[in-house]
Amino acid sequence: MDGTLIVTRFLFGALALVMFGLGLSLTVADFQRLLRHPKAVSVALGLQVVGLPLACYAIVVGFGLPPVFAIGLMLLAASPGGISANLFSHLFGGNVAMNISLTAVNTALSIVTLPLIANWSIDHFASSGQVVPLQTGKLVEVIAIVLLPVLLGMFVAARRPGFSARMEKPVKIFSALVLAIVTVLAIAKEWSSLSTAFAQIGPAVVLFNLLSLLAGYYLSRAAGLDKALATAISYEIGIHNSTLAIFVALSVLGSYQLALPAAIYSVVMYITAPLFGWAVLRRSSAPALAPAAAPYKP
Repeated sequence: MDGTLIVTRFLFGALALVMFGLGLSLTVADFQRLLRHPKAVSVALGLQVVGLPLACYAIVVGFGLPPVFAIGLMLLAASPGGISANLFSHLFGGNVAMNISLTAVNTALSIVTLPLIANWSIDHFASSGQVVPLQTGKLVEVIAIVLLPVLLGMFVAARRPGFSARMEKPVKIFSALVLAIVTVLAIAKEWSSLSTAFAQIGPAVVLFNLLSLLAGYYLSRAAGLDKALATAISYEIGIHNSTLAIFVALSVLGSYQLALPAAIYSVVMYITAPLFGWAVLRRSSAPALAPAAAPYKP
């Protein structure tokens, strides 16, 4: 069997499993929670839907990326937050419940925004037709792989809460393992092209990642949100679902070159995310120095 087909099928199953695991952790209360934090939701969704695509476009133009890499990076910018965002948010004091709620909403929104941004990028950067836009049938495929497993997971969680509680952690661990295997397979198969491409698109990918994390945190703080909510938003928009971007590139658009920015990102983010947490979040939460003690007077 062709290696690309094997990777694509593994990717399809891995993404479905990740979305099912997300559904197991969701309840109606997660969506109701968003109503209690309208400012946080507005900041997060505004950055995700408008801010990041604009920033990504500026980076693409600034670095003068070739059309295929420009489209691939725009696909990544249009992808919602990944499950790793919840983990990093937890490690660095973020509001994980808000992460879960935002991931759910962003995932649902991406069904509309991802095809729109993808097709605009293809039309803008590759008008010569070297990349085929998302067709209606492929759009249905994206909706099916993203939305249906989430709904199934939520249904199971509502009907079998005990089973859902027991399975939530194992499913997340298994999902992470499957994703790691898929990533390794994809990288190993195209190592030569990936290593060659890194010199060309690596700096742009790293800059996009860091810019997303920094904008999420500091713009949230500037809007008056507390540190926990700002941290949640930072990781939600700074750690994208690269698996979804790779899936769309490989399975829907049929181009490994389109998947290279997301493949590089899937490795880079595990370096930048903890460094960002230690350099920015830990420092911002460090206690102020205690005032000097008054001199002793007998």
